[in-house]
Amino acid sequence: MSAPQSTSGTSAAPRHTLLAELLDDDATALTLDALASACRMDADWVLTRLQEGLLQTSAEGATGNPTTWRFSSATVVRARRLAHLEATFDADPELAALTTDLIEEVAALRQQLRHLQAR
Repeated sequence: MSAPQSTSGTSAAPRHTLLAELLDDDATALTLDALASACRMDADWVLTRLQEGLLQTSAEGATGNPTTWRFSSATVVRARRLAHLEATFDADPELAALTTDLIEEVAALRQQLRHLQAR
């Protein structure tokens, strides 16, 4: 997938810019139901992705009762992306997760590149 091109000849920011609220993960970690709601999916969808290893709970909430699990803001972004890819492209969950992994890796590499260029 390539970024949209501007018709004026200058490069434009991609239209698929991620819109996410940055949360203080320690203070505002989400519950299972809150994560499902944030993705506009049901809790069973989230549970299935957790069982398949496509989503992770925070380190503190990785065991025990699902009502005690907590999810970071990074997991919210990942879950939203998975849900979007599955719905938009009728993608298999594993394919959506692979695509999400690649998107996250590209973002990390771009951040490293910006850091190196700033030196």
